[in-house]
Amino acid sequence: MNGPEIHIEFAPALHVFVDHTRRRGASPVVTDGASSLGHVVESLGVPLTEVGGLVVDGREVPASHVPRAEETVRVLAVERPQHVPGAPLRFLLDVHLGTLARRLRLLGVDTAYESTDIGDAALAARSAAEKRVLLSRDRGLLRRRELWAGAFVYSTRPDDQLRDVLDRFRPELRPWTRCSACNGLLREATKDEVADQLEHGTRRTYDVFAQCRACGRAYWKGAHHDQLQAIVDEAMSIRAQLG
Repeated sequence: MNGPEIHIEFAPALHVFVDHTRRRGASPVVTDGASSLGHVVESLGVPLTEVGGLVVDGREVPASHVPRAEETVRVLAVERPQHVPGAPLRFLLDVHLGTLARRLRLLGVDTAYESTDIGDAALAARSAAEKRVLLSRDRGLLRRRELWAGAFVYSTRPDDQLRDVLDRFRPELRPWTRCSACNGLLREATKDEVADQLEHGTRRTYDVFAQCRACGRAYWKGAHHDQLQAIVDEAMSIRAQLG
């Protein structure tokens, strides 16, 4: 670039994305005089999914604004809780977020998940077609223009990832209502209805079952139930604290 110089200051929540020399606008940014401010911000490492507003010399401007020389830009972080208009809140997770996907489904949150890498274009297209918020740690994926809505997952730890999603989007939680394998809705089932999926010990020990309406998978309170219940209890506590 060899055009107007501008000064950009990033909100503290966005510092994780940018070089420390860029965080407070100490050094000027040289633009090409034609690219939008949104393009400039993304070129510095910040996905627009994480930007809550762009303020130029005290006035808010759209991402399409073309910077002029000596403008001072403040890049704001997304406000929390974030409201996503246009469709019921539901998510799409990329291949690297399998544990988070299973936990969201455990909590009854509508969560699509690709267990294989189908490519950025296909993920973005599915986000648009189904109006799902794409959750990812891939900044490049979150920059795709066909994306309907997206959000960066800041942590690599599932516990922190879940807390972050609950804090940012405040989804309604309905534990034990979705299939952890396919995201389908569960229904009560009799032992006879799921007998072909049960080992002899399970048939003898358990009497209460649920079954996925979509894939037919059977569920019961087995050996891992206490561990799963602890995840549910913690999430419900966090959600109650957030209001």
